[in-house]
Amino acid sequence: MKRGSSNFVLVYHRSPYEETFDSEGNRQWVDQKSPNGVIPTLRNLFLEERSGTWISWRQDANCSANADERLNLTSPSPFTLRRLPLTPEQISSFYHVTSKESFWPILHNFPGLFSVDNSDWATFEEVNRSFARATCEEAAPGATIWIHDYNLWLTPAMIREQRQDVRIAFFHHTPFPSSDVFSILPWRDEILDSLLSCDLVGFHIPSYANNFARCAINLRGAEGADPVPVAKKFRRYGSALSEPTVVPWIDHNGRRVHIQASPVGTSPELIRDLVVTPAVKAMANTIAEQHEGRKLILSASRVDYTKGNEEMLLAYERLLEQQPRWHGGVELFLGCVAAASGMRIYEDIQRSVEEIVGRINGRFGRIDWTPVRLSTHRTSYEELMGWFSQADVCWITPLRDGLNLVAKEYVAARQGLGGVLVLSEFTGASVELEDAVLTNPYSHRSMDRAISDALDMPQEEQVQRMASMTQAVDEFTVQHWAEQQLGTLRSL
Repeated sequence: MKRGSSNFVLVYHRSPYEETFDSEGNRQWVDQKSPNGVIPTLRNLFLEERSGTWISWRQDANCSANADERLNLTSPSPFTLRRLPLTPEQISSFYHVTSKESFWPILHNFPGLFSVDNSDWATFEEVNRSFARATCEEAAPGATIWIHDYNLWLTPAMIREQRQDVRIAFFHHTPFPSSDVFSILPWRDEILDSLLSCDLVGFHIPSYANNFARCAINLRGAEGADPVPVAKKFRRYGSALSEPTVVPWIDHNGRRVHIQASPVGTSPELIRDLVVTPAVKAMANTIAEQHEGRKLILSASRVDYTKGNEEMLLAYERLLEQQPRWHGGVELFLGCVAAASGMRIYEDIQRSVEEIVGRINGRFGRIDWTPVRLSTHRTSYEELMGWFSQADVCWITPLRDGLNLVAKEYVAARQGLGGVLVLSEFTGASVELEDAVLTNPYSHRSMDRAISDALDMPQEEQVQRMASMTQAVDEFTVQHWAEQQLGTLRSL
């Protein structure tokens, strides 16, 4: 096989830029809608590389076997973008069906929603093989390869079969379930064997890392290292995802696979610069005028059974039932982005959310007060910053979430201010943000107590808690995450 010239190859189904076309049909590359987060940070990694390639997909209804698109991009530094053509049918099968109907419920501990009926393992293998082929063709001898997320589970093994000379890291952006839940997947051995062909496997938090290690030990006979104490930034006891120790590496078939727990962060300085721009300040002033004299609760997520939107709305309804003092004195803004069409379970959830919002507003609303404002359209990042700057409470209570960057973004936007973060203990961020008001979204009593305490929290305590969380957000940024993951790989 002919080897490429890229010393660093990043493999992620998402593109570093969004592709648009002007009125004359000319292609233009624009930044992602959110300037904060993983994509810009991954792009910036190419500043440190003398040569690099990003491999993603593109939809192409008429793609052929050798129709990969290679583009030379120049920002933030020169790198190659190689896009693999996938037909709409491949994308639907690989991403929307196999990944979302089979893998997603298992990863998020909803085994009752697991479905294998429509899964097409052959297409999943085919797409992963395309990513592996392109990676091997781009990678220079001894190159560093960083693969992202569960829909590319099989790519590491396919690369390793052809290239023993490269270093492979894999980062899992979702939760990783316990061994008994992961075992439900009929393809568990192939998935684990692929991950065990890596040099480094990364997760947000120790709990997910330990789950992976136990799966490898229990299901594939790997040998684990003695656990070591978790880093000081993580909560060690007392909540659903806390862990006192973590397994640092496992051995399998002559290969030592290192395990690194480091959560993705935000870009706090970028957020704070954005909050004080004229456009965001104008939005914030409008929001403040609309909610003057009332406590404002903000929640932002998407339509998904993992996000706990229905449970949160029911808790809000109970608050208004049990504490009439809040009638006219509190408002909830729920940004709940509608899911892509064609997936019935998400359509059912969206309908349920809309019905609960309608019921609450019908029961308690007045001419001068709407208890819940629901937006199902994507909120611009600038507008979201305006909401963050004015929200007295940010209510983030998924039933399960790999990390949740919204919680960290709220904290970053509130530097020097009060505000209360109500956070599910089933989010990865909960083991970092110890001064959030943690709650169990499966418990009515816990949810009711959390939102009531948040609304009544004294300003002094708010400021104290927010300062502590701000310190964590400032120290463990998205840049820190990338440096820690790749730094560990390069030190091996």
